Amino acid sequence: MGPMTIALGFDANASRDEALNTLLEQIMNEYSVSDDEGPLADAVEHYLTALPHLTVHRHGDTVIASTEYGKPQRVLLAGHIDTVPVIDNFPPRWLQPGDPLIRAEINEHNPGERVLWGRGATDMKPSDAVMLYLAATLTEDATNYDLTYIFYDHEEVEASKNGLRKVVETHPEWVRGDFAIIGEPTSCGIEGGCNGTIRFDVICHGVAAHSARAWMGSNAIHKAAEVLNRLNAYEPATVTVDGLDYREGLNATLISGGKGTNVIPDECRIHVNYRFAPDKTLAEAKALMIGADAGAELGNGEHMATAGVFEGFGIEMKDESPSARPGMDTPLAQSLASLVRERTGREPLAKLGWTDVARFSQLGIPAVNLGAGDPLLAHKHDEQVPESQLITLADILEDWLRR
Repeated sequence: MGPMTIALGFDANASRDEALNTLLEQIMNEYSVSDDEGPLADAVEHYLTALPHLTVHRHGDTVIASTEYGKPQRVLLAGHIDTVPVIDNFPPRWLQPGDPLIRAEINEHNPGERVLWGRGATDMKPSDAVMLYLAATLTEDATNYDLTYIFYDHEEVEASKNGLRKVVETHPEWVRGDFAIIGEPTSCGIEGGCNGTIRFDVICHGVAAHSARAWMGSNAIHKAAEVLNRLNAYEPATVTVDGLDYREGLNATLISGGKGTNVIPDECRIHVNYRFAPDKTLAEAKALMIGADAGAELGNGEHMATAGVFEGFGIEMKDESPSARPGMDTPLAQSLASLVRERTGREPLAKLGWTDVARFSQLGIPAVNLGAGDPLLAHKHDEQVPESQLITLADILEDWLRR
């Protein structure tokens, strides 16, 4: 454990709502952009280690705390502690009713309520604060489940750095369980499963030449027009899986090429992201893009697409993560969905972005996304959350875990 920069905790005489707000303020005030989670991980470890009913493990900047009550089932509660980079939105602050920084839709649905503004206010420090509170208060007589709390690093960057992935690979016994909840922002509704994602460069090759003698070369940037035409022609599908609708997407997100203003470019790269529904495996998704036998894998360089959308072009894989089916047919998921419906009126929806429910799915552990904060505000410069969502999430989880 490194030097402490913050101390987490709340007064023993504080009300539940005061304790939640205190924990949220403490972790919001700790800068924890990906690669800088260490001080917050230190504080989380120190806080959890002081609780006698928890057994605490740490791997890198991922901290895991478990109860050993001998209950018949174990529920995992997971949240990442990193955020995306700051955009003039740190340090955080509370916005009082009427503040012009409160977004119109929040003001409409939460009139007269104060709002916490700043990096991480949506994704996903409110859920982390609720889990930290539950870790302290759900002792043996207060829950019908054994509980494992997972606070992990590097969720907002490439999958190779993901702290949960590293724990799953090195200490799978730390994350055993019957059901998992990830506190990704869902406005306190359930979002089941998730789309998978693959990212890759589509590479166009040419021959360099002086632009005054362009006929001596072959322009790689011009060849990229065919790649863009194929992307424009693609019609994203909406796929229904276990009753939830997942919308797919195929988009260019970066393009680069050329070495000089008077040089015919010999290479152009279009970075493509395919978001695919959980009716497909990772291999099936790749086959649709580049063919089943292209041979392109992470770290093995360029290969020719043999079929699929980008047949005939060079491909270099950059990142890949599997999809996850909703798992809403399990008794634990159904009972949680019933409680959420009762408290919020919200039916389960499909999670369109990738989340770590996919990692639990690979382990055979049904998992859902359930957290405070509007997912449409995640990563925005004016990330914010109304105070009541923190309380609603705590109400739902406390009551469900005590059933």
